[in-house]
Amino acid sequence: MEAGERYRLCVEALKTFVDEVGFTDIVIGLSGGMDSSLVAVMCVDALGADRVHGVLMPGPYSTDHSVDDALDLARNLGLETRTVSIAAPYRAFETALADACGGSLEGLAAENTQARCRMVCLMALSNTYGWMLVNTGNKSEAMMGYSTLYGDTAGAFAPIGGLYKTDVFAVARWRNDQAQAAGAVPPIPEHVFTKPPSAELSPDQEDEKSMGIDYPTLDRLLTAHLERGLDADALVAEGFDEADVRRVLRTVRATAFKRALEPPYPSANFYA
Repeated sequence: MEAGERYRLCVEALKTFVDEVGFTDIVIGLSGGMDSSLVAVMCVDALGADRVHGVLMPGPYSTDHSVDDALDLARNLGLETRTVSIAAPYRAFETALADACGGSLEGLAAENTQARCRMVCLMALSNTYGWMLVNTGNKSEAMMGYSTLYGDTAGAFAPIGGLYKTDVFAVARWRNDQAQAAGAVPPIPEHVFTKPPSAELSPDQEDEKSMGIDYPTLDRLLTAHLERGLDADALVAEGFDEADVRRVLRTVRATAFKRALEPPYPSANFYA
């Protein structure tokens, strides 16, 4: 399926879902990363900028460029934004949990607490104004369990939940190219395409380093396994590194419980 068709199906599915459940407006976290940027564009294309509310939630490890990228995206889309820092709530959790966590809140617990602080902020706005929270997760990270339960897995619908990360980039590039061809400003800042994907939950964190595999390799492996049905031996025979195969397939199995709690996403088979 071509990138443009994937984009259209995601936007149509989002609009249909919002209309069917009866929400008028939606809220989305804007991190300055590719996933949230593409989903924000889809939200605006589906509903119009006046019905979409973007929230920046900088934390202790957020970079200035990510904030700038999120604000540039919002300006390009004509999107209303507000900023709610999670620094103070996170510090409060650090203090409250330090003794219970053995003296300090650190490592994975600290990272996930930041993600859950953001979820609390988004859901507070959702409850206050009656906005539907839109999820920004993709298929690559869902299959690897690279998400925080009750944090960035929150949301009523995940427009790109059926897209692998490399497809997210391809669809985003297609949407920018369409805007440029029409004489409009491409909505997604170019820096979002070139910077390493990062959840920014720890100093100098990068997603591919955290997962131990680059997205192009991961997506090829996942596609062969999930869409073509190749098992571990067949994947190795196809040329994938055996250590990568064993680790990725083990992770896919071990994180199935997380995917059971992910929000719904477009049901179209993008890989038929």
